[in-house]
Amino acid sequence: MTISHCRCLQWILLLQWLLLLSLVTVTAAKDSPKGRYLLFVGTYTGKESKGIYAYQVDAASNKLTLTPIGLAAETINPSFLAINPMRRYLYAVNEVPKYKDADSGAVTAFAIDRKTGKLSPLNQVPSLGADPCYISFDKTGKYALVANYTGGSVSVFPVRANGRLGKSTAFVQHTGSSVNKARQEGPHAHWIETTPDNRFAISVDLGLDELLVDRFDAKTGSLTANDPPYARLDPGAGPRHLAFHPNGRFAFVVNELQSSITTFSYESNVELCKN
Repeated sequence: MTISHCRCLQWILLLQWLLLLSLVTVTAAKDSPKGRYLLFVGTYTGKESKGIYAYQVDAASNKLTLTPIGLAAETINPSFLAINPMRRYLYAVNEVPKYKDADSGAVTAFAIDRKTGKLSPLNQVPSLGADPCYISFDKTGKYALVANYTGGSVSVFPVRANGRLGKSTAFVQHTGSSVNKARQEGPHAHWIETTPDNRFAISVDLGLDELLVDRFDAKTGSLTANDPPYARLDPGAGPRHLAFHPNGRFAFVVNELQSSITTFSYESNVELCKN
């Protein structure tokens, strides 16, 4: 595969939307009236927050209306949420540095009650790295991919037919650092998703100024380093999130530390290289 890039200092609106969507997940029941949805908001928990909150969204008219439902599920630091493609289950990373005395956060699976907006816990598994901050699904919906920020690692978990998460099928530890000694003293995986063709998993690492590329096996959930295994951004860029264009040929990376956006071209049939 090939990823090549050029700089872009505009599109601030895209940056704002990506940051907003890091805490908001929307779903709709199949029998919901047109334009009505459930919206779930993840939080950092403390005195004023207990977990995941739900809202009823009415977008049928020209005026968007949000009606608070309240606490959907109590869980610690659900900082990023994702709903499976069938819209029956919701998954939250629990962004904590320790889980059962290990240097790991957690991932919690919930069943969605689409009539009440409440979430029922199914199971919880260790994320295998400290402070997980992102979760996504491969294109089959059978695997969940998790980025561990402080741990500087990524992991993959099978999604069972009943919505529960199984034992990890892949784990990759990133290594290295970059020029910003305060924020890039080590690897900080901030985002991971599979490519539109589901052949590769791309990890965005803020601490390394790199997009790490692994070959993804949709049958086993395994990750194998591509050759070459990464694309580099400018030193000190601090990449945070990536979004593919609907045509699958371009990708856009938000750089947190430089407040910039880098554009990439994507070709899946050749090796990774930089323009």
